[in-house]
Amino acid sequence: MIALKRMLDTYLHGSMHVAMSVLALVLMTNHMFRLEFNLPMAGFAYCGTMFSYNFMKYESWYRFKRKITPRLKVITALSVVAFIAAVVFFLMLKRVTQITGIIFFGLTALYTIPVFPKRPNLRNLSGIKVYLVALCWAGVTTLMPLVEVGHEIVTDVILKFSQRFLLVLILILIFEIIDLREDDPMLRTVPQIIGVKMTKLLNLFLLVPFYCLEFFKSTVDTMQLLVNIVLVVATALFTIFATPERNKYYTLFWVESIPIFWLGLVVLASNL
Repeated sequence: MIALKRMLDTYLHGSMHVAMSVLALVLMTNHMFRLEFNLPMAGFAYCGTMFSYNFMKYESWYRFKRKITPRLKVITALSVVAFIAAVVFFLMLKRVTQITGIIFFGLTALYTIPVFPKRPNLRNLSGIKVYLVALCWAGVTTLMPLVEVGHEIVTDVILKFSQRFLLVLILILIFEIIDLREDDPMLRTVPQIIGVKMTKLLNLFLLVPFYCLEFFKSTVDTMQLLVNIVLVVATALFTIFATPERNKYYTLFWVESIPIFWLGLVVLASNL
């Protein structure tokens, strides 16, 4: 059991699970727009996410020469492999897709690397974190797969991009509720500003436009509407039961599994 827990912790803290969530959203885009599976796009999304998240979380450990644990050494080694794989997959993408990827992963770099003399990075700019992360996720998982195949940016694409942005924003707010006690007050997260109760109400409110955007598509998929109801209910429950006292696994595993759960529901519904 101890060995399994260590493997799970490495999987979660090594950003492999969050990378699976990003990959699930890429595959959701493939399903929604009837795209064929694209290995370079899927590989770049997974490996790029894994490396980016680990870089954001752990670069300061090396920069400030903190104690490097055996688990961190393993995560570092896996991150190096992920970076190399991401570069290989990136070079296999079309030029326009590469430019799109550079824009969104560039925002990730700005989020991490110091750019202002009196502020460590963009993460410390009050309120910008949630929007920046949601924008990057929506861009990588929605726009990049479509740009790669030359799909026009029509109304349905904008709707799906907006829906994806809202979903990620909702999930981040659940994270911020759980992390309330640990977050630096200077971050000015949403729960720090308006409190846990109001943040939950905001999340429940955001689920309404997330669901209703489906009705504005050029073709309304009844099965997708049913799937999205299940997703909305599940996400609402995770929001309602989120508290700062919750175990980290609540978000690191369960909340980050919501995109994977969404994909699973779609696959299941498609085979009925």
